[in-house]
Amino acid sequence: MQRVTFDLDVLRSFVTGMELGSFAKAADRLGRSTSAVSAQLKKLEEQAATPIFRKAGRGLALTEAGETMLGYARRLLELNDEAAAAIHDVELEGWVRLGLQEDFGEAVLPDVLGRFARAHPKVKIEARIARSHELAERVMSGSLDIALAWHSGQTLPYSEHVADVPMRWIGPAKRVETSLRDGEPLPLVALEAPCLLRTVATETLDRAGLPWRMAFSSPSLGGIWAAVAAGLGLTIRTDIGLPSSVNAMTPEIAGLPALPKMALFLHRRDAEPEPVAARLAAILLEAARQALPGNARTAGLRAVA
Repeated sequence: MQRVTFDLDVLRSFVTGMELGSFAKAADRLGRSTSAVSAQLKKLEEQAATPIFRKAGRGLALTEAGETMLGYARRLLELNDEAAAAIHDVELEGWVRLGLQEDFGEAVLPDVLGRFARAHPKVKIEARIARSHELAERVMSGSLDIALAWHSGQTLPYSEHVADVPMRWIGPAKRVETSLRDGEPLPLVALEAPCLLRTVATETLDRAGLPWRMAFSSPSLGGIWAAVAAGLGLTIRTDIGLPSSVNAMTPEIAGLPALPKMALFLHRRDAEPEPVAARLAAILLEAARQALPGNARTAGLRAVA
Protein backbone atom coordinates (compact mmCIF):
# COMPACT_ATOMS: atom_id res chain seq x y z
CA MET A 1 0.00 0.00 0.00
CA GLN A 2 1.38 3.40 -0.98
CA ARG A 3 2.09 5.71 1.94
CA VAL A 4 0.25 9.03 1.95
CA THR A 5 1.76 12.16 3.50
CA PHE A 6 -0.94 14.73 4.13
CA ASP A 7 -0.13 18.39 3.56
CA LEU A 8 -0.47 20.31 6.84
CA ASP A 9 -1.44 23.52 5.02
CA VAL A 10 -4.28 21.61 3.38
CA LEU A 11 -5.35 20.16 6.72
CA ARG A 12 -5.29 23.63 8.30
CA SER A 13 -7.63 24.97 5.62
CA PHE A 14 -9.89 21.96 6.11
CA VAL A 15 -10.06 22.30 9.91
CA THR A 16 -10.46 26.09 9.82
CA GLY A 17 -13.32 25.81 7.34
CA MET A 18 -15.07 23.24 9.50
CA GLU A 19 -14.70 25.36 12.63
CA LEU A 20 -15.96 28.51 10.91
CA GLY A 21 -18.73 26.71 9.05
CA SER A 22 -17.57 28.21 5.76
CA PHE A 23 -14.54 27.66 3.58
CA ALA A 24 -14.94 31.16 2.19
CA LYS A 25 -14.44 32.47 5.75
CA ALA A 26 -11.50 30.11 6.15
CA ALA A 27 -9.91 31.56 3.02
CA ASP A 28 -10.23 35.07 4.49
CA ARG A 29 -8.78 34.04 7.84
CA LEU A 30 -5.85 32.19 6.30
CA GLY A 31 -5.09 34.88 3.73
CA ARG A 32 -5.79 32.66 0.72
CA SER A 33 -8.10 32.96 -2.24
CA THR A 34 -11.28 30.89 -2.31
CA SER A 35 -10.03 29.12 -5.42
CA ALA A 36 -6.83 28.13 -3.61
CA VAL A 37 -8.82 26.64 -0.72
CA SER A 38 -11.06 24.79 -3.20
CA ALA A 39 -7.95 23.32 -4.81
CA GLN A 40 -6.67 22.26 -1.38
CA LEU A 41 -9.92 20.46 -0.58
CA LYS A 42 -9.79 18.67 -3.92
CA LYS A 43 -6.22 17.64 -3.15
CA LEU A 44 -7.29 16.34 0.26
CA GLU A 45 -9.95 14.11 -1.26
CA GLU A 46 -7.46 12.86 -3.85
CA GLN A 47 -4.94 11.99 -1.15
CA ALA A 48 -7.61 10.32 0.97
CA ALA A 49 -8.81 8.40 -2.11
CA THR A 50 -12.38 8.64 -0.81
CA PRO A 51 -15.06 11.34 -0.67
CA ILE A 52 -14.67 13.69 2.30
CA PHE A 53 -17.82 15.72 1.64
CA ARG A 54 -21.37 14.98 0.59
CA LYS A 55 -24.23 17.23 -0.49
CA ALA A 56 -26.56 18.37 2.29
CA GLY A 57 -29.29 20.61 0.91
CA ARG A 58 -27.60 23.72 -0.46
CA GLY A 59 -24.45 23.07 1.54
CA LEU A 60 -22.02 20.31 2.33
CA ALA A 61 -21.66 17.79 5.12
CA LEU A 62 -18.88 15.42 6.06
CA THR A 63 -18.98 11.80 5.07
CA GLU A 64 -18.03 9.20 7.65
CA ALA A 65 -14.51 9.26 6.22
CA GLY A 66 -14.55 13.05 6.46
CA GLU A 67 -15.44 12.96 10.15
CA THR A 68 -12.55 10.56 10.75
CA MET A 69 -10.23 12.81 8.75
CA LEU A 70 -11.29 15.86 10.76
CA GLY A 71 -10.34 14.21 14.03
CA TYR A 72 -6.91 13.20 12.77
CA ALA A 73 -6.36 16.58 11.11
CA ARG A 74 -6.92 18.36 14.42
CA ARG A 75 -4.47 16.06 16.18
CA LEU A 76 -1.80 16.50 13.50
CA LEU A 77 -2.12 20.28 13.55
CA GLU A 78 -2.08 20.35 17.35
CA LEU A 79 1.16 18.37 17.44
CA ASN A 80 2.66 20.51 14.67
CA ASP A 81 1.80 23.76 16.45
CA GLU A 82 3.02 22.41 19.76
CA ALA A 83 6.36 21.48 18.18
CA ALA A 84 6.69 24.89 16.53
CA ALA A 85 5.95 26.68 19.79
CA ALA A 86 8.39 24.51 21.74
CA ILE A 87 11.18 25.23 19.24
CA HIS A 88 10.65 28.95 18.79
CA ASP A 89 9.70 29.72 22.38
CA VAL A 90 12.14 27.31 24.00
CA GLU A 91 13.20 29.97 26.51
CA LEU A 92 9.66 31.11 27.25
CA GLU A 93 9.26 31.41 30.99
CA GLY A 94 7.35 33.42 33.53
CA TRP A 95 3.98 33.34 35.20
CA VAL A 96 0.45 33.48 33.79
CA ARG A 97 -2.90 33.60 35.59
CA LEU A 98 -5.77 31.76 33.93
CA GLY A 99 -9.48 31.80 34.74
CA LEU A 100 -12.11 29.29 33.62
CA GLN A 101 -15.84 28.99 34.11
CA GLU A 102 -16.77 25.77 35.93
CA ASP A 103 -18.19 24.05 32.84
CA PHE A 104 -14.73 24.04 31.25
CA GLY A 105 -12.80 22.77 34.27
CA GLU A 106 -12.90 19.10 33.29
CA ALA A 107 -13.72 19.49 29.60
CA VAL A 108 -10.87 21.86 28.66
CA LEU A 109 -8.41 22.49 31.48
CA PRO A 110 -6.51 19.14 31.50
CA ASP A 111 -5.83 19.35 27.76
CA VAL A 112 -4.76 23.00 27.93
CA LEU A 113 -2.44 22.50 30.89
CA GLY A 114 -0.90 19.36 29.40
CA ARG A 115 -0.20 20.91 26.02
CA PHE A 116 1.18 24.11 27.50
CA ALA A 117 3.38 22.37 30.08
CA ARG A 118 4.94 20.09 27.47
CA ALA A 119 5.86 23.01 25.25
CA HIS A 120 6.79 25.50 28.01
CA PRO A 121 7.93 23.65 31.14
CA LYS A 122 9.49 26.79 32.65
CA VAL A 123 6.21 28.69 32.80
CA LYS A 124 4.20 28.71 36.03
CA ILE A 125 0.40 28.69 35.65
CA GLU A 126 -2.03 29.81 38.30
CA ALA A 127 -5.57 28.66 37.45
CA ARG A 128 -8.84 29.76 39.02
CA ILE A 129 -12.22 28.11 38.49
CA ALA A 130 -15.05 30.54 39.20
CA ARG A 131 -18.31 31.95 37.92
CA SER A 132 -18.39 34.17 34.87
CA HIS A 133 -19.04 37.49 36.62
CA GLU A 134 -16.16 36.89 39.05
CA LEU A 135 -13.78 35.98 36.21
CA ALA A 136 -14.70 39.12 34.29
CA GLU A 137 -14.15 41.27 37.38
CA ARG A 138 -10.76 39.68 38.04
CA VAL A 139 -9.63 40.32 34.47
CA MET A 140 -10.76 43.93 34.80
CA SER A 141 -8.92 44.34 38.11
CA GLY A 142 -5.74 42.79 36.69
CA SER A 143 -5.68 39.71 38.93
CA LEU A 144 -6.20 37.39 35.92
CA ASP A 145 -4.39 37.59 32.59
CA ILE A 146 -6.93 35.63 30.54
CA ALA A 147 -10.29 34.00 31.24
CA LEU A 148 -12.78 31.87 29.34
CA ALA A 149 -16.28 32.72 30.52
CA TRP A 150 -19.91 33.06 29.55
CA HIS A 151 -21.05 36.60 28.84
CA SER A 152 -22.33 37.97 32.12
CA GLY A 153 -23.42 41.37 30.85
CA GLN A 154 -20.12 43.05 31.68
CA THR A 155 -18.30 44.74 28.81
CA LEU A 156 -14.53 44.24 28.84
CA PRO A 157 -12.20 46.18 26.52
CA TYR A 158 -10.12 43.23 25.29
CA SER A 159 -12.51 40.35 24.73
CA GLU A 160 -12.96 37.95 21.83
CA HIS A 161 -16.30 36.38 21.04
CA VAL A 162 -15.72 32.63 20.72
CA ALA A 163 -19.19 31.23 20.00
CA ASP A 164 -22.89 31.32 20.79
CA VAL A 165 -23.67 28.03 22.50
CA PRO A 166 -27.21 26.60 22.84
CA MET A 167 -28.50 26.17 26.38
CA ARG A 168 -30.20 22.88 27.21
CA TRP A 169 -32.60 21.54 29.78
CA ILE A 170 -30.68 18.94 31.77
CA GLY A 171 -32.28 16.00 33.57
CA PRO A 172 -31.06 12.75 35.13
CA ALA A 173 -29.54 10.08 32.93
CA LYS A 174 -31.97 7.57 34.46
CA ARG A 175 -35.49 8.54 33.51
CA VAL A 176 -37.32 10.34 36.30
CA GLU A 177 -40.83 11.65 35.76
CA THR A 178 -40.96 15.45 35.76
CA SER A 179 -44.55 16.43 35.17
CA LEU A 180 -45.86 19.77 33.92
CA ARG A 181 -49.43 18.61 34.02
CA ASP A 182 -52.18 19.94 36.26
CA GLY A 183 -50.25 23.11 36.97
CA GLU A 184 -47.63 21.35 39.05
CA PRO A 185 -44.57 23.60 39.54
CA LEU A 186 -41.47 22.42 37.72
CA PRO A 187 -38.69 21.68 40.25
CA LEU A 188 -35.54 23.61 39.39
CA VAL A 189 -31.93 22.99 40.39
CA ALA A 190 -29.58 25.98 40.11
CA LEU A 191 -26.48 27.65 41.41
CA GLU A 192 -26.92 30.16 44.20
CA ALA A 193 -27.93 33.65 43.06
CA PRO A 194 -26.67 35.69 41.35
CA CYS A 195 -26.45 33.20 38.48
CA LEU A 196 -27.00 33.95 34.79
CA LEU A 197 -28.43 30.52 33.97
CA ARG A 198 -30.69 30.53 37.02
CA THR A 199 -32.18 33.80 35.78
CA VAL A 200 -32.57 32.48 32.23
CA ALA A 201 -34.39 29.37 33.50
CA THR A 202 -36.89 31.25 35.66
CA GLU A 203 -37.55 34.00 33.10
CA THR A 204 -38.03 31.45 30.30
CA LEU A 205 -40.57 29.51 32.37
CA ASP A 206 -42.35 32.74 33.38
CA ARG A 207 -42.69 33.84 29.76
CA ALA A 208 -44.07 30.41 28.87
CA GLY A 209 -46.59 30.65 31.70
CA LEU A 210 -45.23 27.54 33.41
CA PRO A 211 -45.10 27.42 37.21
CA TRP A 212 -41.81 26.48 38.88
CA ARG A 213 -40.22 26.11 42.29
CA MET A 214 -36.57 26.18 43.36
CA ALA A 215 -36.05 22.61 44.59
CA PHE A 216 -32.29 22.75 45.17
CA SER A 217 -29.62 25.43 45.23
CA SER A 218 -25.85 24.90 45.42
CA PRO A 219 -22.69 27.05 45.38
CA SER A 220 -20.91 24.52 43.13
CA LEU A 221 -21.54 22.81 39.81
CA GLY A 222 -20.78 19.45 41.40
CA GLY A 223 -23.75 19.93 43.72
CA ILE A 224 -25.95 20.73 40.74
CA TRP A 225 -25.00 17.53 38.95
CA ALA A 226 -25.63 15.45 42.09
CA ALA A 227 -29.08 16.96 42.62
CA VAL A 228 -30.14 16.54 39.00
CA ALA A 229 -28.83 12.96 38.89
CA ALA A 230 -30.84 12.20 42.02
CA GLY A 231 -34.01 13.45 40.34
CA LEU A 232 -34.55 16.50 42.55
CA GLY A 233 -35.27 18.68 39.51
CA LEU A 234 -34.05 20.03 36.20
CA THR A 235 -31.35 22.58 35.49
CA ILE A 236 -30.08 24.38 32.41
CA ARG A 237 -26.51 24.32 31.12
CA THR A 238 -24.87 23.70 27.76
CA ASP A 239 -23.71 20.35 26.39
CA ILE A 240 -20.16 21.14 27.52
CA GLY A 241 -18.79 19.04 30.35
CA LEU A 242 -21.95 17.09 31.15
CA PRO A 243 -21.23 14.11 33.42
CA SER A 244 -22.64 10.69 32.52
CA SER A 245 -25.12 10.93 35.40
CA VAL A 246 -27.20 13.59 33.61
CA ASN A 247 -28.64 14.01 30.15
CA ALA A 248 -29.63 16.89 27.85
CA MET A 249 -33.36 16.81 27.12
CA THR A 250 -35.27 17.60 23.94
CA PRO A 251 -37.65 20.49 24.81
CA GLU A 252 -40.37 19.40 22.39
CA ILE A 253 -40.54 15.91 23.87
CA ALA A 254 -40.35 17.06 27.49
CA GLY A 255 -42.92 19.82 27.03
CA LEU A 256 -40.39 22.49 28.02
CA PRO A 257 -39.87 25.90 26.42
CA ALA A 258 -36.95 26.45 24.05
CA LEU A 259 -33.88 28.14 25.51
CA PRO A 260 -31.68 30.86 24.00
CA LYS A 261 -27.99 30.62 23.20
CA MET A 262 -25.27 31.87 25.52
CA ALA A 263 -22.27 33.85 24.33
CA LEU A 264 -18.81 32.55 25.21
CA PHE A 265 -15.93 35.04 25.43
CA LEU A 266 -12.19 34.90 25.89
CA HIS A 267 -11.22 37.88 28.06
CA ARG A 268 -7.71 39.32 28.02
CA ARG A 269 -6.31 41.73 30.55
CA ASP A 270 -4.21 43.59 27.97
CA ALA A 271 -4.68 44.48 24.33
CA GLU A 272 -1.24 43.03 23.60
CA PRO A 273 -0.63 40.26 26.16
CA GLU A 274 2.83 39.15 27.19
CA PRO A 275 4.15 36.21 25.09
CA VAL A 276 3.38 33.72 27.87
CA ALA A 277 -0.26 34.84 28.17
CA ALA A 278 -0.67 35.11 24.41
CA ARG A 279 0.52 31.53 23.87
CA LEU A 280 -1.73 30.15 26.61
CA ALA A 281 -4.69 32.12 25.21
CA ALA A 282 -4.13 30.58 21.77
CA ILE A 283 -4.11 27.05 23.18
CA LEU A 284 -7.15 27.79 25.36
CA LEU A 285 -9.10 29.19 22.42
CA GLU A 286 -8.34 26.16 20.26
CA ALA A 287 -9.28 23.71 23.01
CA ALA A 288 -12.50 25.58 23.76
CA ARG A 289 -13.60 25.51 20.13
CA GLN A 290 -12.97 21.78 19.97
CA ALA A 291 -15.05 21.25 23.13
CA LEU A 292 -18.05 23.11 21.75
CA PRO A 293 -21.06 21.00 20.79
CA GLY A 294 -21.30 20.43 17.04
CA ASN A 295 -17.75 21.68 16.45
CA ALA A 296 -17.49 19.28 13.51
CA ARG A 297 -20.19 21.26 11.72
CA THR A 298 -21.30 18.15 9.86
CA ALA A 299 -24.37 19.77 8.37
CA GLY A 300 -25.05 22.95 6.48
CA LEU A 301 -21.40 23.68 5.75
CA ARG A 302 -21.04 26.40 3.17
CA ALA A 303 -18.62 25.70 0.38
CA VAL A 304 -16.20 28.18 -1.12
CA ALA A 305 -17.39 30.08 -4.16
